[in-house]
Amino acid sequence: MKILVQTKSITNFNYLCKSQLEKMRKPADKKTSFKVKEKAELFDFVLQKISTMSKTAVKSLLSSRQISVNDKIETQFDFDLQEGDLVTVNFSKTKAGFHHAKLKIIYEDEYIIVVDKAEGLLAVATEKNEDSTAFRIIMNYLKKQNLKNRLYVVHRIDRETSGVLLFAKQKETQLTLQDNWHRDVHERIYYAMVEGKVEKDRDSIVSWLTEDWKSKKVYSSFQENGGQKSVTHYQVEKRSEKFSLLKIELETGRKNQIRVHMQSIGHPIVGDKKYGSLTSPIGRIGLHAAVLGLRHPVTGKPIRFESEIPKRIKNLQ
Repeated sequence: MKILVQTKSITNFNYLCKSQLEKMRKPADKKTSFKVKEKAELFDFVLQKISTMSKTAVKSLLSSRQISVNDKIETQFDFDLQEGDLVTVNFSKTKAGFHHAKLKIIYEDEYIIVVDKAEGLLAVATEKNEDSTAFRIIMNYLKKQNLKNRLYVVHRIDRETSGVLLFAKQKETQLTLQDNWHRDVHERIYYAMVEGKVEKDRDSIVSWLTEDWKSKKVYSSFQENGGQKSVTHYQVEKRSEKFSLLKIELETGRKNQIRVHMQSIGHPIVGDKKYGSLTSPIGRIGLHAAVLGLRHPVTGKPIRFESEIPKRIKNLQ
């Protein structure tokens, strides 16, 4: 009997030890919350409350979706806090939420969601009805939170173009954005690595674009021909004998506008065989949607989103 009792005690002891070890292995849910006593911007508020943190660390928390206001994740550094708001900082990165190799959420509120898309990922499904799209990935993410959540397309960027892409969470928000896109979007900046040495430091391209539905290609005419008037502004950031890096600002946003405009001046974007490129030095189209600045469709507040230029585009010699 003594042996049985000792065996049972040892078993219980081992169980307790195992239980404690499992608890120790689990990441601690390290959160701290602050009540807002007067109006302030989110970044300044967190920096003041956690004075031991650097500005870079606070920015990292915001971009990693580890700060929430009234239980809603907030990533915008200049978000306006009101008296009575509850700001929660989550130091456990395991709680950051969304992770995907080709997609990063850079802003989210109850009306819109803005992502940084990698090249090679479709924005939305085509007639082939592909499942692996930015739209489908974000939709699945939202559905995990609540099955009633919806997602709506506002604009698109090409599969091989990387950068900033915006979706709406409500039908009304989608319609507001689309109906007022040309009025409310005040900044759309792209970077393009093009073939050849662009001689002019800066210029504007104005032409009329038409699409051939059979070939799926867009054609440019410098004479008015019934197509869509399109305006692209560019300036040379750097140039070599083989390539030029252009900063491009869109005045209009037509399908394939930048790609066909670059072809029309004899400097197609590298890797863009569809529009005349003869080289593919980086294994992708050298086009990146770097900045989207607009007025928020609900609050009316100016908002601006950035995506870092990929090194393969920026460093191409």
